[in-house]
Amino acid sequence: MDYFSIVAILIVISALFGYINVRFLKLPITIGLMVITIVFTLIVIAIGQFDDTLLQTEKELISQINFKTVLLDVMLSFLLFAGALHTNFDQLKVQRGPVLVFATLGVLVSTFLVGIIMYYILHLIGLDVDFIYCLLFGSLISPTDPIAVLGILKKAGAPKKLETKIVGESLFNDGVGVVVFLTIFAIASTKTGDINSLDSIKLFGQEVIGGVVLGGILGWITYKMMKSINDYEVEVILTLAAVMGGTLIAQKLHLSAPLAMVTAGLIVGHDTVREEAMSEVTETYVDKFWELIDVLLNTILFVLIGMEMLILTFETSYIIAGLIAVPIVLLCRYASLWLPIKFFSKRLDFVPKTNLIMTWGGLRGGISIALALSLTQDMNRELFLVITYIIVVFSIIGQGLTVEPIIKRLTREK
Repeated sequence: MDYFSIVAILIVISALFGYINVRFLKLPITIGLMVITIVFTLIVIAIGQFDDTLLQTEKELISQINFKTVLLDVMLSFLLFAGALHTNFDQLKVQRGPVLVFATLGVLVSTFLVGIIMYYILHLIGLDVDFIYCLLFGSLISPTDPIAVLGILKKAGAPKKLETKIVGESLFNDGVGVVVFLTIFAIASTKTGDINSLDSIKLFGQEVIGGVVLGGILGWITYKMMKSINDYEVEVILTLAAVMGGTLIAQKLHLSAPLAMVTAGLIVGHDTVREEAMSEVTETYVDKFWELIDVLLNTILFVLIGMEMLILTFETSYIIAGLIAVPIVLLCRYASLWLPIKFFSKRLDFVPKTNLIMTWGGLRGGISIALALSLTQDMNRELFLVITYIIVVFSIIGQGLTVEPIIKRLTREK
C-alpha cells in the first residue's frame, strides 16, 4: 500500500470517528477517538473469529506504519510548536523555576524510582528482566505527554498558574525524557553495559541545550522576517517553514527537535512578537492554521494509538504487570514532584493540592508508546509494550475523564 493510500485511509477513519464523537459521545477529542478506535478494533477482532478479512486488512495497515518515526520524527514537531504558540509566555516565565525542575529533575527521579520498583515487581511475578531494561522502561514512561495534556487540560478549567505548570512541564519534559531514554538505551545496547559518563553528559547537553538554542535562533529569525512584511499568507508559510526546516536541521545536527520547536513556538507566540510582527489578520490566520494542524494530527494520532493494540502480545503475565504498573507510575510521579513543590511553594503561590493535581493531570500518551516500540527484542520489547499500552489507555481514558472534576473539587477546597 502506498503512502497516499495509508494517509487517506487514516484521515477518512479519523474524520468518521471524530464525527461520531462530536455527534454522539461529546467527549474531549483525544479521549473520544481512543475509546471509539479501541471499541472498533475489538469489534474487528470479534468479527475476525468468523471472517478475518477486515482484521487482516487493519493489521496490514498498521504493520506498514512506523509509529515511532511518524510521531517522533514528523508529528511531534508540529504538535509541540502549535501547543507552545498558544501558551502564555509571561505566565511560563513566572513559573520557569518549577517548570524547569519538573521537566529535568522530576523526569530523572521518576525514571529511577519506576525502574527500581518495576525490577522487583516483575521478578515477584516471575518475569526475569534485567535492571537496565527496567530503567529504560522508567525513562520512556516518566515524561508526561504534551499532546494528551494540552487536549484535555484546556477544558478542565484549571487555575492559570496551575495550568501553566502542567502544560509548561509537559512541553519541555518530553524532549528531556527522549534524551534520557536515548542515553539509557545507549548503555543498554552495549555488551558490557558500560558507557563513558562524559559521553552521556555530552549527549544530554548537546541535545537539550543545543535544541533550545536552535529553537531560539529559529524563533528570532521567523519574528524578524514576519516583522519586515505584511502578508498573512507568506507569514503563515514562514511559521510552517520554521517547523519543517528547523526539525530537519535538528535531526542533522543531533539536537532535540522537540525542545527546538517548543522554544521557537514560545517566541513566535509571545505577546510582544505578536504585537510587533503580526497584523490582526495575520495573527488570526496563524492561530487558526496551527489550531487546525493541531486538531488534524491529534485526530490521526489517537486513532493510531487505539489501533496499535493489534500488534501487541497480550500474555496474562504481561497484563498483570501492566495493571500493577499503573499505580506504581502514579506514585513515582507524585514522589518525584514532592520535593520541588515543597521548595518552590515557599517562593511562589501554589494552588492547594498541586502535587495531587499534577500527578493525576500528567497524562501519558503516544510518545511513551513510540519509545516502547523502539526497544529491541532482547530488551523485553513485547512485555514493555503491553505495560506501556495499558498505562497509556488508563491515563487517557481514566485520568482524562476524571481530571476536570478532580481539579474543580480540589481547587474549591480551602
